[in-house]
Amino acid sequence: MSAIVSRTVNLFPTVAIAAAGRRVIEIEAAAISALAARIDGAFTRACHLMLACEGRVVVSGIGKSGHIARKIAATLASTGTPSFFVHPAEASHGDLGMITSKDVVLALSNSGETDELLTILPMVKRKGVPLIAMSGNERSSLARLADVHLDVAVSEEACPLGLAPTSSTTAALVMGDALAIALLEARGFTSDEFAASHPAGQLGRRLLVHISDVMHSGAQIPRVGPEASVTEALIEMSHKKLGMTAIATADDRLCGVFTDGDLRRTLDDSSVDLRSTPVAALMSTHPRTISADKLAIEAARMMETHQISGLLVVNTEGLLVGALNFHDLLRARVI
Repeated sequence: MSAIVSRTVNLFPTVAIAAAGRRVIEIEAAAISALAARIDGAFTRACHLMLACEGRVVVSGIGKSGHIARKIAATLASTGTPSFFVHPAEASHGDLGMITSKDVVLALSNSGETDELLTILPMVKRKGVPLIAMSGNERSSLARLADVHLDVAVSEEACPLGLAPTSSTTAALVMGDALAIALLEARGFTSDEFAASHPAGQLGRRLLVHISDVMHSGAQIPRVGPEASVTEALIEMSHKKLGMTAIATADDRLCGVFTDGDLRRTLDDSSVDLRSTPVAALMSTHPRTISADKLAIEAARMMETHQISGLLVVNTEGLLVGALNFHDLLRARVI
């Protein structure tokens, strides 16, 4: 196999391979740029139809357009516009019943003459379902049947043979993204709503997990009183394993923090007696804190910004209620 690969590379120089890659990107970038001028009245009408939809946006296409249609349906659904994909061939064999009179159909076909799509559209129109077409031919059968036609024509495919859908599928995908984000903004879709539909992914965790979900509380908080010795603080840090201990009064009033870094600096000072020196004399008196209702990702940003590995959690009155470190965020898969 390696000999075959070697012969292939020799036959097609590395410079030519790189040039081909750059050419594809340049052609597809030009196709995308040309779309900006087509965000016009038709685009606005398409958005209004989907905003007014009482059911779902049903996206359909076949072949490469079908792959793009699936992605558009998924993007719409995750950004506040209920949507699903229907394969046009399957629709002809029963799946057409999934489409109701309250829906809107978004049909994709670069040529606008895809037989499988054109077969089901008369039944879709008979139900009174608004039809939005996305094609590269504004005079096609699909465009003529549509209530709104979105022009995604490209001047050339990136494929040198002009056969493989490349620029055309990229243009359709970008137009779909433009629809989804325009609808998101029109609906006032929030990050909390986005997280609700992405609970298992890292994006969802970043938007759903709060400090209160990951912090150590109660007896798990590493803490000593201001009268405690450095040795006592060290023992508490070792038991709780957060790399720090809070210094707080009996009524939970936070006085400071003593960290691994403070301990290293203390050990470098031979004049400090660990058994007799109160930890309050060596603690950091202005510890970084965060409230329990903040998102866990905010704690990660604070740690990164201030180059620290832990935070103390306080309530609105400044009382100590919790503690967390970098490893808690890792375990929660927030970072």
